[in-house]
Amino acid sequence: MRRQLRPDLIYVKVLRRDCEYPTAMHVGQIAFQPGFAPHSFGSDGDSDSDMPQPCDDPQEWPAFSRRCASPDGSGNGPDCTGSAGTVWESQVLVQGLHCAACALRLERALLDLPGVLTVRVSAAAARASVTWRQGVTLPSAWLAAPLALGYTLTPAADAYARNDVRQLSRLALWRWLVATFCMMQVMMYSAPSYFLQPGDMSADLESLLRWASWLLSVPVVVFASGPFFKSAWGDFKRHSIGMDLPVSIGIAIMFVVSSAGTFDPQGAFGREVYFDSLTMFVFFLLTGRWLEQSLRDRTAGALDALSHRLPQEVQRLAVDGSFQTISVRRLRVGDVIRVLPGDAFAADGTIVLGETAVDESLMTGESRPLTVRTGSAVMAGSHNLANAVQVRVERLGAETRYGQFLALTAQAATQKPRLAQLADQVARPFLACTMLAACATAVYLWPQGANHALMAAVAVLVVTCPCALSLATPCAMLTTAGALARTGVLVRNLQAIESLAAVDTVIFDKTGTLTDAELELQKVQVRPGVGQAEALHVAASLAQHSLHPASRALLAAAKATGQTEALLPTANVQSVLGQGVEGDVTQAPSGGQVHGLGRVRLGNAAFCKIPAHGLAQSANAMQVYLCDAHGWLARFELDEQLRADAAQTVTQMRSLGLATQVLSGDREVRVLRVAEALGVRHAQGDCMPQTKLAELQRLQRAGHKVMVVGDGMNDGAVLAGANVSVAMGDAVPLSQARCDFVLPGGQLSKLAPMIEQARATMRVVRQNLIWAAAYNALCVPLAVAGWMPAWLAGLGMAASSLLVIANAARLSRWPGIGHTQAVA
Repeated sequence: MRRQLRPDLIYVKVLRRDCEYPTAMHVGQIAFQPGFAPHSFGSDGDSDSDMPQPCDDPQEWPAFSRRCASPDGSGNGPDCTGSAGTVWESQVLVQGLHCAACALRLERALLDLPGVLTVRVSAAAARASVTWRQGVTLPSAWLAAPLALGYTLTPAADAYARNDVRQLSRLALWRWLVATFCMMQVMMYSAPSYFLQPGDMSADLESLLRWASWLLSVPVVVFASGPFFKSAWGDFKRHSIGMDLPVSIGIAIMFVVSSAGTFDPQGAFGREVYFDSLTMFVFFLLTGRWLEQSLRDRTAGALDALSHRLPQEVQRLAVDGSFQTISVRRLRVGDVIRVLPGDAFAADGTIVLGETAVDESLMTGESRPLTVRTGSAVMAGSHNLANAVQVRVERLGAETRYGQFLALTAQAATQKPRLAQLADQVARPFLACTMLAACATAVYLWPQGANHALMAAVAVLVVTCPCALSLATPCAMLTTAGALARTGVLVRNLQAIESLAAVDTVIFDKTGTLTDAELELQKVQVRPGVGQAEALHVAASLAQHSLHPASRALLAAAKATGQTEALLPTANVQSVLGQGVEGDVTQAPSGGQVHGLGRVRLGNAAFCKIPAHGLAQSANAMQVYLCDAHGWLARFELDEQLRADAAQTVTQMRSLGLATQVLSGDREVRVLRVAEALGVRHAQGDCMPQTKLAELQRLQRAGHKVMVVGDGMNDGAVLAGANVSVAMGDAVPLSQARCDFVLPGGQLSKLAPMIEQARATMRVVRQNLIWAAAYNALCVPLAVAGWMPAWLAGLGMAASSLLVIANAARLSRWPGIGHTQAVA
């Protein structure tokens, strides 16, 4: 039934454009009292622009932004939360990018805005990372700023972004269809001039064909070539040179010269018209960009596809026991949601009802479905495969492991490798030289005829466009990053792919890297008068302050006996890297025989000052000691097993020509035993963090490129100093923060394929750079000499870019041993 409107109110229908998104949304109607001016929403009378934008709501920011701890968005450095507000890093999709010059122009435009601290734009990934300060600017300000330049920014997680991309793709298809139809018709009208001799066709018929070609060329110039002119006009207004500027000048020259020849056949330019070259040139450009965009979506688009893995809506349990469908952004910690078969889990949580199988391959690398039941933990981004379950939400958004995965992947996608930065630096002066070369060519050939000179200048403008040069490196790097991301290997540093290809030495940590991260308590030996249970109780009270695998094993053993429910209070706790943890324990376990413990240490024998001959030690078990001021209290023997893929990984490393070493803080005898089992000749135990770093620096001074694989806190320094660093998927946050790659679930078997893929990537990069250089070296002299028509120059420019991207697309498959050799 139609709602009755009140006669005393004025109703205005409102259309909202979320932060200048191309998709308009009908919000509803706003009722005004008579005499109330709608422009009261803003001071300039523009109610649409002054109304609060949804993306300016701080509750919406976590969907596409994260708080960062430094202005460069790296998370390294002093905290940026000050009186002016918090610093945020936002990930956005960019529409309208075509080349490295576009990316540089967009970066400069955004950096000119107040409150914008840093900007990284990747033309290959069509993404940007914007770091801005809350309180100085808002997302709507910098999202709308590039519209005047022809670029559209949308938050990476926005639901309308994919619809916008489809709309722009349809528009691009229409431009291509118009150019294709008109090109074919113009070529048909131009065919007689190719086959007939001078004088075979009457002047009236020739004039009619010229006018018909002119009419068909107008929509090509006005509609199909619109993006080129729009981008070039933006370059002109900003006094800069982009890759669309020479293209637009070339199109304009051909159309103006041909129009002059059509309007005045007896004039200076009446001898020949070039509508066929013009339409064919635009057709080749649009075809190249269409195919180029398709290849980009197929390769680098794998990174963007990860952000749409979570559902947009979930079913939340209401107070009355029913389930309500709500937006995932309205979820709160403690909510209970129902996840149906085939759906993805929207948050980290614990199953409270039901049993099912889940696919966690993205986060853990485990390809087999895992059976989970009531009490089991589930991760956001994993998929429910079997039955409906109810899950209590424990972590949301950026706090989930999936959220951290997305944030780091998005950050890597906007990084520029060293070779790509060099290409970007070369592109701008190269374009300036192109403009000068075109002018010089026109002046040099002018005595041979104005038409010939101008068409040669156009060919120079087009053929020298450095699109292939600027795309050679980032396309290959992003394709590899996408292939790795699809299997869960997190690439935190895009530049590291180049470094990984040059690695010749691999250093492994032992505990938690070559061996399983989970240790198991096998035996407890105590001082006379001390019970095993109370010794474990004291040890667990200290172990809760450490992330070492041995500490986790002691906590797990204490939990199995129910002792973790009342851990002893500790004070002045200090963790000594590579040795252990100590603290004040003044309260003894209830019912025990230990009183007044005071300062207690938990760690290795040296840390607890246990003489090597004081206790019988087992070479096959890890020894962890507990001591107080009076000496040792207990010794815990922990057992560990080699990872199932450790031996295979070491063998593959040798097959790739890499030297391997094991450096560990564990006892020398245990490290040598593991190294012998794996066939590693160089191994060293009892390593302090500075010992590992010294060995790394010694290898680097000798000219070696070293990759370090580790997971513990005592690996932080050596991971930071390595040429390439890899952290296991269950590594402590400090190690992951300093690494270039993160292996899911600690799957060492992915290391060798990663190296093969990196080597293949650099081969593809070199092939692309050689092709781009050879193309320009061959075609530029031909264009300067006037031997290359404009349409052939356009074909060459489009073909060179397509060849570069197609060559990079071969890297999109997941690497496997022996597979990437075929890529080269």
